[in-house]
Amino acid sequence: MSGLVEINFDGIVGPTHNYAGLSPGNIASASHRGDASFPRAAALQGVAKMRRNMERGLAQGFLLPLPRPNPVLLRDLAIGPDTDRALVAAAWSASAMWTANAATVSPAPDTADGRCHLTPANLVTMVHRAQEWRDTQAQLKIAFGDTRHFAVHDAIPPSFGDEGAANHMRLCDSHDAPGVEVFVYGRPGGRFPARQHEQASRAVARLHGLDPARCVFVEQNPAAIAAGAFHNDVVAVANQNVLFTHELAFADRKDAYEAIFAAFPRIHVVEVPASAVSLEEAIRTYLFNAQLLTLPSGEMALVVPSECQDSASVWAWCESMLASNGPIRHVIPVDVRQSMANGGGPACLRLRVVADPATVDARFLLDDMKAQRIESVIAAHWPARIDPEQVGSDELAKVVIEAREALLSVLSLDELA
Repeated sequence: MSGLVEINFDGIVGPTHNYAGLSPGNIASASHRGDASFPRAAALQGVAKMRRNMERGLAQGFLLPLPRPNPVLLRDLAIGPDTDRALVAAAWSASAMWTANAATVSPAPDTADGRCHLTPANLVTMVHRAQEWRDTQAQLKIAFGDTRHFAVHDAIPPSFGDEGAANHMRLCDSHDAPGVEVFVYGRPGGRFPARQHEQASRAVARLHGLDPARCVFVEQNPAAIAAGAFHNDVVAVANQNVLFTHELAFADRKDAYEAIFAAFPRIHVVEVPASAVSLEEAIRTYLFNAQLLTLPSGEMALVVPSECQDSASVWAWCESMLASNGPIRHVIPVDVRQSMANGGGPACLRLRVVADPATVDARFLLDDMKAQRIESVIAAHWPARIDPEQVGSDELAKVVIEAREALLSVLSLDELA
């Protein structure tokens, strides 16, 4: 389909970005619980990442912070001054910045009706995330409101946990060609919660009108979940005909590869052996929570957290991969340390949507002028620092509410207020 390109929609880090450690199984989040956070720096790091992708000639969009503190959750849980601090922090969470969990996206070439389908993730495993989907859907319905080209669904019923594109990969010859969609799920019973339910993945595939012969359902390795890979994108990422994965990403590696090969024989698997990079080191550095991108030149680049460069084993592997002349030709470190400290790398911060940019509401597409406006609002209104005891205070609530309203105003998106 002509005009279709991959657009990465990054989440703008919200003004309530804080380290409350609300996410069991997310090692980084838990280890930084109670630390002071720096929302202004975090948000500017995110915009800088978006800018660099634009400079590489890639289409770039963004999604906005959700209303925080969330008045609906505060009301529904009757949260007050004496309420458990974790519930207070949940109502203030800026976790919607990780838009890889915003929705699962099936591009038009894959679907029965020839439209791009988006299903917001219900995120029911964690209360601080389960509150997100309706506000996320409201944005998606504006950004992708042209029903000739898009269908935005309701979330899967909460009996089955769905964590969105973080557990979904797409293989294709080119972004505008029909693809094979790979859904990765977990099974309960381990040390940490398995957040993606198999039935949620299968329901999304049916909702999107996908051809069953072009869908693959694969179980995530319980050992990876236990080690802190709370989403598949912490241990595997795909782009076009390349799957970049850790050796221990899938429960049955041989069966997983055979199923994927059967559906998409032209796949090139770049596997990192555990002997070269341990599962623990891969998770600590978020080597796989990277953006695997096709540059305008046709070469592939892996945008990794700068923590990868600081790890001897990870960086040695990256250098050997480049020397091998394989399909990934560039490794580009970026500084997203504020997000990383809360458990989200470059891949967490973006939702991939294959679409014609002309069919998307232009207010959600980034250009240099919008980037400058966003940066100006962040510099003027985002708190420089939030200490744990400030979360829940009336004084901070006033600051962050006004900050978000200033951003909506400068982007002419006041309908999201």
